Amino acid sequence: MMKKSQAALEFLMTYGWAILVVLVAIGALAYFGVLSPDKFLPAKCTLQSGIACLDHKAIPIQVEVVIQNSLGYDLSSVTLKAGGCGFDSTSKPTLANGEKGTYTITCDSDPVTAGNQPLTGSKYNAQLNISYTIIETGLSHNNVGQITTRIE
Repeated sequence: MMKKSQAALEFLMTYGWAILVVLVAIGALAYFGVLSPDKFLPAKCTLQSGIACLDHKAIPIQVEVVIQNSLGYDLSSVTLKAGGCGFDSTSKPTLANGEKGTYTITCDSDPVTAGNQPLTGSKYNAQLNISYTIIETGLSHNNVGQITTRIE
């Protein structure tokens, strides 16, 4: 009877040590940042249909977004806002049908920009709001989407 229990105990101890070594290795990898989920963050920019988000980039003081008008109408008064960041008035205010435009959304702490906050951390995730007016009808619309990216 003693030989069987000793064999069972040795079997459990061997597997216990092996599991402990694996857990220590995973803990070391997590501690040194090898398993950091921020490194695997997918960069995406999604909007409602009609306006396509072609490219985007975030740096600590601004977010740049390239959009394309696919609505079938020419647009005017195009403004973009993302999170707590405001629109930069130097960007293109009109966007013809099929045309692409690059928009800069300022996120600095300059008092002139009404207290916008600089981007902090390693990732940026915010709601993207595009306001525009269809030139032919004069009606204003909003297109709401999501932008997720790493801050460079």
